[in-house]
Amino acid sequence: MYELIQITDRSYYIQSPAKIGLVKLSDQEVCLIDSGNDKDAGRKVRQILDANGWKLTAIFNTHSNADHIGGNRYLQTQTGCRVYAPGMECDFTRHPILEPAFLYGGYPCRDLRHKFLLAQESGAELLTEDVLPPGFEMIALPGHFLDMAGFRTPDDVVYLADCLSSRETIDKYRIGFIYDVAAYLQTLETVKTLRARMFVPAHAEAAEEISDLAQYNIDKVWEIAEDIQELCREPLCFETILQRLFTKYSLAMNFEQYVLVGSTVRSYLAWLKDSGRLDARFEDNRLLWERI
Repeated sequence: MYELIQITDRSYYIQSPAKIGLVKLSDQEVCLIDSGNDKDAGRKVRQILDANGWKLTAIFNTHSNADHIGGNRYLQTQTGCRVYAPGMECDFTRHPILEPAFLYGGYPCRDLRHKFLLAQESGAELLTEDVLPPGFEMIALPGHFLDMAGFRTPDDVVYLADCLSSRETIDKYRIGFIYDVAAYLQTLETVKTLRARMFVPAHAEAAEEISDLAQYNIDKVWEIAEDIQELCREPLCFETILQRLFTKYSLAMNFEQYVLVGSTVRSYLAWLKDSGRLDARFEDNRLLWERI
């Protein structure tokens, strides 16, 4: 873990729970794409930088989930590097309490205020095309989170953040976190058409071809949607739907899974309602969902 893997003369990634991209900007200067999940990750990245005599000038965050921005503060404090994040992700990076609050739908209890959902604050600036190094391209990847972005480097390596997961991860956890299902599916359709020298997803193996894996992710989204619609042959409230999905997929409920899977299921329900597949009504002061 935290092994530096070279792809091209300039582009690398650091093998970690959420892969960290590293790109050489010159013989001495490098930038990172994301920073890992906590201070310890940042410290291990710093060791790699020091071992190679590299100076870190910037961190470009793909999105604001804690496992991608957790090393920001340590590395920014240690190196003076600048931190950038796209769109609303920038606000969440500056104020990371927003992530567990958003997931829970209110002030998060102590069980949700831990490093896996709550990163340390860092001084992020808005990421726009004009602040990228020469030859870099920002790729919009909405759906998984608010304004997630990926990057294409000058030597044609594409860092894809969390827009898809490995087959093993999907088969094990079944429901991956999605904020906007419609946007997520469109992003995956776009990713299927991309061509690059190498693709580096955060939660799947780096590969020269990614379209088959993108399609597998698409198929699993539709399977979950069909399972939700099947459950809603009778009117059900959200908590019952969530409980039955956990049972069906043999998932274990805890606070973290409750908010991550629960938020995703709410996104599915909203998408299915907006697309005319589910109806929703209030009855006995309960919101009930039913298949049309």
